[in-house]
Amino acid sequence: MDPLRVIIVDDESLARRGLRLRLESIEHIEILAECGNGLEAINKIAELEPDLIFLDIQMPKMNGFDVVSNLQQDNLPLIIFVTAFDAYAVEAFDIHAVDYLLKPIEPERLEAAIERARSQLMSKRAETEKESLLEIIIGLTGKSETSVTQLLKDHSGVKSYPDKIAIKDAGETTLVLTKEIDWVDAAGDYMCIHANDITHVMRITMKQLEDKLDPTIFQRVHRSTIVNLDRVSKVCSHMNGEFYLQLINGSSVKMSRSYKDKVKHFL
Repeated sequence: MDPLRVIIVDDESLARRGLRLRLESIEHIEILAECGNGLEAINKIAELEPDLIFLDIQMPKMNGFDVVSNLQQDNLPLIIFVTAFDAYAVEAFDIHAVDYLLKPIEPERLEAAIERARSQLMSKRAETEKESLLEIIIGLTGKSETSVTQLLKDHSGVKSYPDKIAIKDAGETTLVLTKEIDWVDAAGDYMCIHANDITHVMRITMKQLEDKLDPTIFQRVHRSTIVNLDRVSKVCSHMNGEFYLQLINGSSVKMSRSYKDKVKHFL
């Protein structure tokens, strides 16, 4: 297993030392550097290109979110936010952080966060290798990207999902592009499919419809709701602890607490 290359960012030297000691007790971790402020962190991240950064949120002059906004967005390292406060959880959620650890850090939570980071890094590397392979095959065969992608799926045994959903109503069949579906909610024995500000009603179970939709894009966020994650623009929290997903078309969809962690890994 390749070591996970890590940078620790925290303005408190004691906090940096404590995290370093815990990380050194975990196998396959390589600590590249420690940074005591945001500007130093930005420079070190650009220089060393770590896989993962442990990033304190509350720092003087430049906080953790400022650091992220100043990094190259097309080549971001994985981020685990570390803070003494839970008030920033939603913002961390928006940034697609791997995890959000509260000080003092519990060893079990730290190890779980690292395993999550390893898993995401492996997926990221696999996707990069797939893209490189795709480019090579396109160059060799002269086939289109769509044709080659389908060919790879057929040979790999990966399940393919339809680009369109056929919805029958009153003797007519409407073909709805799956990528244009914003969200789906259940209404008794029917599914209401919301796409391009139009609601299509389809007689099908939630499970049957889920089987037709790519789970890397469409995720259940409530017992009776499926959302297209590509259409989510922000996550909002309410005073009562509930979360809502704001979609790019302005719609707001309630997210059940029991589905929050599941969705977090995809956002």
